[in-house]
Amino acid sequence: MTNPNIVAIVEARMNSSRFPGKHLKMANGKPLLQHLIERLRKVSLINEIVIATTENSTDDILVQFANKIGVSCFRGSESDVMDRVLGAGQIFSADIICEVTGDCPIIDPELVDELINTFLVNKAVYINNGRHGLPDGMGAQVFTLEALKQSAEMTQNPLDREHVTLHIRRNPELFPSIYLVAPDSLYWPDLGLTLDEKDDFELLKRIIEYFGDANPYFGCREVIELLRERPDWVSINQHVRRKGDN
Repeated sequence: MTNPNIVAIVEARMNSSRFPGKHLKMANGKPLLQHLIERLRKVSLINEIVIATTENSTDDILVQFANKIGVSCFRGSESDVMDRVLGAGQIFSADIICEVTGDCPIIDPELVDELINTFLVNKAVYINNGRHGLPDGMGAQVFTLEALKQSAEMTQNPLDREHVTLHIRRNPELFPSIYLVAPDSLYWPDLGLTLDEKDDFELLKRIIEYFGDANPYFGCREVIELLRERPDWVSINQHVRRKGDN
C-alpha cells in the first residue's frame, strides 16, 4: 500500500458509568482529552485524528470540543462501538486505523509511532502493543479498514460489537496479527495509567502537572521512572478494577 491514509480514531463519550465527564476533566489547564489529542499530533505517521463519539445529546459538548481544538468528529452508536469506529474510518477514507481509547490521556507518541511503523513493514492486518507488558493506558492498536469491515460483516455478537477488535483478535487465522512485547525498561503491566475512575484522574493529574509545560510530551519511560520513586502515588489507584474484554 503506497502512502496509506492513516487515521487515528479516539473513542470518547461523556456518560461513563464509573466516571461521567471524565474526558474533559482538567489537568495543567487543559482537558485530559486535549492532552491525548496533542500527543497524537506528535505522531508523524498519523494523517488525521477523529474523535468518535455517540449520538447522545450529552456528547454534543465533545463535538464542540473537537471543533474548538481543530480535530474531526464522527457520531455513531453508543453500544455498537465497532460500527462507530468503522463508520468513522469510512467517512474519513482511512486505509489504516490507529485506534486509541479516550481513556489514555498520557499515551506515548513514540510508542504509537513505533507501532504504526512495525505495522507498515509487516504483512499483518492487525497489531497491538498493549497486551504484553506496557502499563495500562499506554497501548494502542492498528489495523486495516478492510479487516474491520470484514470482521463487522462476520459477527453480530454484542461483545464483539462493543469491543471493536475482539472478533479480529479471536480469529488470527483470518486476520494475521502481531503483538509487541514491552522491553524490560517499560514492563509494568499492573500499573494503571488509564482513566476509568476518579482516583485514576488524581494520579494522571499529578503526573501531568509534575512534568508541566517544561516537558508536556513525557514518555512512558519517564512516567515509570517517576513512579518507581513514588510508591505513594502508585497506591492512589491500585484498588481500581479494570474491565477486560476477553
